[in-house]
Amino acid sequence: MTLDFTGTTALITGASSGLGVEFATRLAARGAAVVLVARRTDRLETLAAELQAAHGIRATPIGLDLAQPRAGARMRAELEQRGIAVQTLVNNAGFGTHGPFADADAAVLASEIQLNVASLVDLSREFLPDLLAAAAGGASAALVNVASTAAYQPTPFMAVYGATKAFVLNFTEAIAFETRDSGVRVLALSPGATRTEFFDVVGSEAAAVGSFQSSEQVVATALKALDRRHTPASVVSGRANALTAAGAGVLPRGVILSMSGRLLSE
Repeated sequence: MTLDFTGTTALITGASSGLGVEFATRLAARGAAVVLVARRTDRLETLAAELQAAHGIRATPIGLDLAQPRAGARMRAELEQRGIAVQTLVNNAGFGTHGPFADADAAVLASEIQLNVASLVDLSREFLPDLLAAAAGGASAALVNVASTAAYQPTPFMAVYGATKAFVLNFTEAIAFETRDSGVRVLALSPGATRTEFFDVVGSEAAAVGSFQSSEQVVATALKALDRRHTPASVVSGRANALTAAGAGVLPRGVILSMSGRLLSE
């Protein structure tokens, strides 16, 4: 079954590049109006114009720094002012850092935790009641939180990033269980190395483990999971990545720590 999002609105964070652009494009193609959120308003405006022309849907660009407290309340106020209700939320915004923890910039780490964890939780809590109401009314409704294969094992030299994504994975799976009979499709999506701007922010492709996927491949994995009659609570994009994640749950913790430490220190 292919979910039809016609007549609904999807809010997508981190929508100025990479996975965010792909989610917006795919959901617009399925009939959803889209709210595009990121800091780079110029990119959002260009994407909004392209999506409106290609799919005849409403695309609303909103420039907002989600690495600030109370992202959910600020987003709610902005949407209410514009008269927009949301039925699907894709929490894609996030970034990573690479290097020894002791050498990291404390302010950057605080922003990383705020964006990857606190704002994701805040937005999920703010809009989940809306998603539940939409699903109860028969509309397609979904919550997609972008985690990472880094969530499945300790990640030396990316200690904070890996920990934030482990939080996202566990948080989302818990919410999926709580809402399992609601009709809302709740999914934690875990990409591996993906050809996006992520590594430009990290500053090195040393953080990449395994072969790269494209944004198209990763979002296709997410939509395939959402289309299933019983959407899984989480999915790993890419067969090799899925095998690696599964292996992390079987091998002794010390072995996993040593392997990931060697890979990420290169």
